[in-house]
Amino acid sequence: MPEQDAAARARNFLEVNQGLPDASACLEADRCIQCKDAKCVAGCPVGIDIPGFVAALAADDISKAADILLADNVLPGVTGRVCPQETQCEELCVRGKKGTPVGIGYLERFVADWARENRPDLFEPPPPTGKKVAIVGSGPAGLTCAGELAKRGHAVTVFEALHKAGGVLVYGIPEFRLPNVIVEKEVETLQRRGVEIVCDVVIGQTYTIPELMDEEGFDAVFIANGAGLPIFQGIKGEHLKGVYSANEFLTRVNLMGANNAAESDTPVTRAGDIVVCGGGNTAMDAVRTARRLGANPATLVYRRSREEMPARVEEIKHAEEEGVQLQLLCNPVEILGDEDGWVRALRCIKMVLGEPDASGRRRPVPIEGSEFDIPCRVFIEAIGTRANPLLTQTTPGLETNKWGNIVIDENNMTSIPGVFAGGDIVRGGATVILAMGDGKNTAKSIHTHLTNGASPSTDTSRNGVKTAGGPSL
Repeated sequence: MPEQDAAARARNFLEVNQGLPDASACLEADRCIQCKDAKCVAGCPVGIDIPGFVAALAADDISKAADILLADNVLPGVTGRVCPQETQCEELCVRGKKGTPVGIGYLERFVADWARENRPDLFEPPPPTGKKVAIVGSGPAGLTCAGELAKRGHAVTVFEALHKAGGVLVYGIPEFRLPNVIVEKEVETLQRRGVEIVCDVVIGQTYTIPELMDEEGFDAVFIANGAGLPIFQGIKGEHLKGVYSANEFLTRVNLMGANNAAESDTPVTRAGDIVVCGGGNTAMDAVRTARRLGANPATLVYRRSREEMPARVEEIKHAEEEGVQLQLLCNPVEILGDEDGWVRALRCIKMVLGEPDASGRRRPVPIEGSEFDIPCRVFIEAIGTRANPLLTQTTPGLETNKWGNIVIDENNMTSIPGVFAGGDIVRGGATVILAMGDGKNTAKSIHTHLTNGASPSTDTSRNGVKTAGGPSL
């Protein structure tokens, strides 16, 4: 994958990965050996016909490849950029047993980008069913469910709390990984297919779930509002100025233009030395963003070793190339402040790995007497999120677990008939593609529920999508 030069990209927010050239994409697609038992498909949460679209691309029929890909995935430009293929479809690729797996993610991005620029939307609306579905949240789960329900003829309205559709795709993921224009185009496609998106509506405050069903006339509701309440460590000094959650920091930059301090109404504090705590993709996004805002050093503190980091390997590689410093096997114990109440340093303790814990990773154990300080003016915590209780506390009879996540049955229905849920509000913090899988599966369950128990067709994922034929590469 061609990349923007590391030294240059550490100073801008342009996309790092530049996309495969035409010839490279065809050569990569040709590496697929078309297994009879295509395990890669089983590794895809949205069930893309991977061998089908890859074979069409290898045969220089990119239009057919687009038909196949778009029939199964309503957000291919997104998943081709941020889906962790290396631990899903590519991990199961037979090619990977004796070498490098086929670059399925890169090929998905290639086909999606070509389709967006070179062909019109070929969606043909099915006959309307007369049923209305409300979707809470316009993130990956909500948008996917909306697209799948539109294919089945249902009237869909998506309610988004923020002023822009996309959910975590626009507030949580920096443009150097996922440009906002990609999300905007995917959203526009759904709107052309009849999906209504209403922003600045907070379900649980503007409307409650019972009001949507009893007063607004929706026949079913899909709750996909994510898990956006940040978790803090509870260490001394978290009240100091210059302490952020990764959610706040990234939202201000990604959605509200805080990287342009002169024009932003909500700028973030810039500093020469910024420390981020965490080891996942959100932590990587935060520390790489800090680097682009001028942090030198931009340091990532993580309590385990590099091998245990849950972030994508590519993101770790990109971060190091951009000058991010990894401070591994250490954990914050206190945030130190100056006389004016600003962060001045982070006190950490060194760790050693012990026996595996419930996650299967070796448990980090503090080394007594090993405390040391890292100078910084901004400290960002990226250790996870949990469910925001605003919606659940205003929905009588909605069952949640001890973490505040919504409890669902095997059909993704909640304890309230006709109300479904999926994505991070059910799983806790997870990946974009898993949320999309929940959205797609829930759409099938909602369709069955609205059609009096009739099972959805085995080919409903392709309803309304017209094949094109057309130019080759």
